[in-house]
Amino acid sequence: MSRISRVRSGLAVLAASLAFGVGTVHSGTPVAQDKSYASTRHPIVLVHGLMGWDTILGLDYWYQIPAALRQSGAVVLVAKVSAVNDNNVRGEQLLKQLREWAAAKGYKKFNLVGHSLGGPTARYVAGVAPDLVASVTSVQSPHVVDGANPDSIVKLLASNPGVFSSAGKLIDWLSGSGSLPQDPAALQVWSSNTAAFNEMWPAGKPTASCGQGNELASNGVRYYSIAGNVAKTNTWDPSDLLFSEAGVPSDGLVPVCAAHWGRVLRDDYPWNHFDGVNQFFGLVGKGAPDPVTFYVQQANRLKSLGL
Repeated sequence: MSRISRVRSGLAVLAASLAFGVGTVHSGTPVAQDKSYASTRHPIVLVHGLMGWDTILGLDYWYQIPAALRQSGAVVLVAKVSAVNDNNVRGEQLLKQLREWAAAKGYKKFNLVGHSLGGPTARYVAGVAPDLVASVTSVQSPHVVDGANPDSIVKLLASNPGVFSSAGKLIDWLSGSGSLPQDPAALQVWSSNTAAFNEMWPAGKPTASCGQGNELASNGVRYYSIAGNVAKTNTWDPSDLLFSEAGVPSDGLVPVCAAHWGRVLRDDYPWNHFDGVNQFFGLVGKGAPDPVTFYVQQANRLKSLGL
């Protein structure tokens, strides 16, 4: 089956899953022993990835994660940016939301958590407005694209602009943000200019190939990252249809080394690319760590640093 056929099949199964639902593996019960375990000083902002959303038909992109964080004392805000666009555009959309939240609630800074393309999107904001950002945590994010994964979803989307522009519009319309712009071509530009993007916003950049960067960067922002290393994790998980094994360790989409940025907390989670946001419906591999627990523990880490 070709890559585009797998994507279309996966989208079809996802649509059926949204309509009928599937069973869960993890309950999303937080690891906190008290209601202040994850009570960070600054709000946590969740930034979705490519083809992502905040909530559609009652399904959260960050499945069970906001609820677990809030139960553990965190203030959680869920961002909504274009489903299909590059990080400059998505970053400006995110920055606008942060400024609106700051004006409305008096927030001084935010802890940004980005999944997939949400990671570089958050890095853009930290580069443009570091005074608003306390930390950036990227989950399975493609910080390095050039040469790392030539069969990446970014290039696939850009090579089928009509299909994915329409899909992006549908996703944003279903999530109540139908006016957001979609531009698959911009993704190709970003993909081919990742090195330039990283030079523009180098804070947290690894100092060696597949290495780590500074946790506390010169702009005053702390950077963290994690990666998954298994493409197919659960036979009942429809997202497995989207991903294929690669010649290097990856989550089926983003190579492990490409996800390194700032302090690498762990790069061997046995998760595929969507397991990192507890999708679909908590279906991860047998014996795999609960993704929800990671977010609660990361919030506790930020709290311990006064963030």
